[in-house]
Amino acid sequence: MTQSFWLFGSRLTIVADRTTTDGKYDLIEGYFPPGTQTPPHRHTRYSEQLYVLEGEFTVWVGKNKVVLGAGESALIPKATPHVVAALSDRPTRGLVVASPSAFAHLIEATGTLNENEAFDLELFNRISSEIGDEILGAPGDLPFT
Repeated sequence: MTQSFWLFGSRLTIVADRTTTDGKYDLIEGYFPPGTQTPPHRHTRYSEQLYVLEGEFTVWVGKNKVVLGAGESALIPKATPHVVAALSDRPTRGLVVASPSAFAHLIEATGTLNENEAFDLELFNRISSEIGDEILGAPGDLPFT
């Protein structure tokens, strides 16, 4: 059973998580409306593979910037600061594989069911810390350029 949540303006659908993968990975489908961007962050306990289904992602991985189109992917190694953004004028859809499993827990625990519902930033920061994620700025910040 899939579950969808809104987080930082993006709809994230949990396709597979620790309960179906024996904790080995999470599979998340993301829908990013135009202009949507994650805050700068890093995952200290898991790596992330991003694959573009539709549209275009601009991704900063450390100091490297790459623009990915449909069918392209990027690996974000564990502990690497990064930002994922949909900067074109159309939405972007992609898949994320986070390994080992942890990212889906953050989405489920802190995401909202409705797009315009405010989420609990204190809870987000607490769960992020528990799973080893570090938030390095606010959405829109690009400290790697």
